[in-house]
Amino acid sequence: MPERIIDIGEFGLIRRIRDLLNREGRRSERVTLGIGDDTASFLPRPGYELLVTCDCLVEGRHYLPGRITPLHLGRRAMTLNISDIGAMGGKPLFALISIGLKAEALVQDIEEIYRGFLWELNPFGASIIGGNLTQSGNGMFIDITLIGEVEQGKGVRRSGARPGDVILVTGYLGQAAAGLKLLLQSPDDLSLRKHPLVKIYNAPSHRAYFGAAIAEAGLATAMIDTSDGFLGDLGHVCTESNVGAVLMKEKLPVSEALREAALDFHKDPYDFFLGESDDYELIITCQPDKVTLLCSLATRLGFPVPLTEIGRITAEAGNMIIIHTDGSRHSVNPSGWDHFRLKEED
Repeated sequence: MPERIIDIGEFGLIRRIRDLLNREGRRSERVTLGIGDDTASFLPRPGYELLVTCDCLVEGRHYLPGRITPLHLGRRAMTLNISDIGAMGGKPLFALISIGLKAEALVQDIEEIYRGFLWELNPFGASIIGGNLTQSGNGMFIDITLIGEVEQGKGVRRSGARPGDVILVTGYLGQAAAGLKLLLQSPDDLSLRKHPLVKIYNAPSHRAYFGAAIAEAGLATAMIDTSDGFLGDLGHVCTESNVGAVLMKEKLPVSEALREAALDFHKDPYDFFLGESDDYELIITCQPDKVTLLCSLATRLGFPVPLTEIGRITAEAGNMIIIHTDGSRHSVNPSGWDHFRLKEED
């Protein structure tokens, strides 16, 4: 019978996790004290700013239990945080992870979750240096604090967009929202795990390598990852930069997989693109003469998804407009995911 947490206890689980991290994780020479004491400690690098972010996943709120593997759950949780560091132009260094668990949870599942964390951290040489375990009676949660760094003065903020800047996006937005909708509409269809949109929802990809390269080259005026949805996150840029935006609907990149799913849902695929969807792509603003350099950088890096110009920043603060293919214009609200807003029915 597989071991449960209740069989080995909190400190037995800590030993198992520590052994796994020692075997399969990375250890930085800058870490002077890791897991096992009251705190961890590390040496900052001269000439670099530290970046600190935190995010959490709550069972039933941010993922569907039974519809995602433990490995993918770990990857998803870490990707959320790496994406934030990447959107600032930084690279991840160290993670602290707190997890709330049911006593009946399988030890092998927790180990697989940690392997998911390492799947995302190891390519950066980043490491897990501490955390906390607690019992949770109402479902599981994962809370990660991730520390990264960026060369001093090169971090890219939300507040730098200026009128006349070009707006670009990476990849295809709205796919995660469609993947979630597929899972919610067919909760008993286990084959959906293999659907490309469900895979994108369960195991999203960050764009941290590209974000760091953009910051190093000094090509962007503002940048943000799409964790709340395109309009909501572009709205954050507009608010912090005190600007507006004009978007060309015909330029918004929509994948074929999303078009097919939207047809089945009897919905406009652009509703998925513009609405709430945690795709973890990048919204980038830059001066018009930097667009070619950005595209060349993406090509040189072998960037796996398209980089698409979709609009311009305007001087009309807070005013976001979409121009349709027939030339008509209408204003849109910069609404994104809000944990405390009542969810509207489709």
